[in-house]
Amino acid sequence: MRPVALFLALVILTACGGNGGQPSSSNPAKGSTGGTTTPPATGGSGSSAGSGSTTAACSALATGQGASLNGFLPFPSTDLWNQNIASAPVDPNSAAIINGIGPTIAVHADFGSGQYNGSIIGIPYVVVDGTQSLVPVNFTAYGDESDPGPMPIPANAQIEGDPNPGTGDRHVLVLDKGNCFLYELFNSYPGTNAAWSADSAAVWDLSTSEQRPYTWTSADAAGLPIFPGLARYDEVVAGQIKHALRFTLQHSRAAFTPPASHWAANTSDPVAAPMGMRMRLKSTFDISSYSAANQVILNALKQYGMIMADNGSSMYISGAPDSRWDNNDLHSLGNLHASDFEVVQMNTVYDSSTVPSGAAPVISTFSATPATTNSTGTVTLNWNVSGASYLIISPQLGAVRGTSATVTPGQTTTYTLDATNAFGRTTATVTITVQ
Repeated sequence: MRPVALFLALVILTACGGNGGQPSSSNPAKGSTGGTTTPPATGGSGSSAGSGSTTAACSALATGQGASLNGFLPFPSTDLWNQNIASAPVDPNSAAIINGIGPTIAVHADFGSGQYNGSIIGIPYVVVDGTQSLVPVNFTAYGDESDPGPMPIPANAQIEGDPNPGTGDRHVLVLDKGNCFLYELFNSYPGTNAAWSADSAAVWDLSTSEQRPYTWTSADAAGLPIFPGLARYDEVVAGQIKHALRFTLQHSRAAFTPPASHWAANTSDPVAAPMGMRMRLKSTFDISSYSAANQVILNALKQYGMIMADNGSSMYISGAPDSRWDNNDLHSLGNLHASDFEVVQMNTVYDSSTVPSGAAPVISTFSATPATTNSTGTVTLNWNVSGASYLIISPQLGAVRGTSATVTPGQTTTYTLDATNAFGRTTATVTITVQ
């Protein structure tokens, strides 16, 4: 479902999201990508991944469609997605917000096994290794708020709603195990020459807490990552979900609260939920009659809660499809209602008059050595950047860490460095001449 979003500049745009996402605080993301000792990325013809530097953080992940993360938790334990909020205060407006949602609105597990009306149930994902080919992504709607490619998207990556995704949200989620990045696309279509087209795309560093620019969308309406909020069966097997879950509501107002960065208002009701609002199952709710699998989900809702990420059907909780889900068992979660939940205190809620402002990253240098080469020559790109949350170099490299990377341009090529933080994006270019 694609609601209309109100932005600071009073430009009407539409938001990204699903019908059924993160900074570590409301402050700008910390850290500079310059001056680190991380090994450089490697490049070349752009035919293999090598975006960023190989990190051991994601080494536990299996590969493949819906692969197990084997206990790996995206983002640090201090990230808002991963914070235990069981004892956090209740928001003063909790009762009013619950009444606005509708106290009798039931929970719905928007995931399962098999198909419903010819489509898989849930939001799929695939884990690839560091050899996955990098391909271009052509943007059809929100390129100015998207992270540019290339990205390691397999040609056969599952699209949300496959094998008949139709006009749904058509999300594609890819975890790059070799480089520990998450790639998420909205309204995705495979194209010619292995390229993909999408309305929007976002890259997330799985090893750190990342802040997208305030008021920017992502593949989700709230500007959040989708994958870390999915209920996955490998977590149920392990006996614990250690993060908040993603959920949708029918209505939201023109505001967001961390970890969200974007709103997609479809009502002016002042008690409607802002994007990023967190709810938790009341500690007094008796889960003893539920199956062991459902108790894992219910305990997560008590300890980590669920984060409002998009406009859609009310109280729909997102998860990944898996043949091991018991759909009849998941249906019993419909015995939970909005009145069984409470809203966790929202310390900061941003609207058009209060969104923080600040300095975009500073690119001090972006250079190539040598600047002229032959068709088989290797060139080192060097950069010095301060104040950035993450870096992307296109073409060929994609998301990178460190302060240098090698490329083999093959022909005269202009490389673009995009440095992004909570307050915007700074761009620099350098051209390598191939004689």
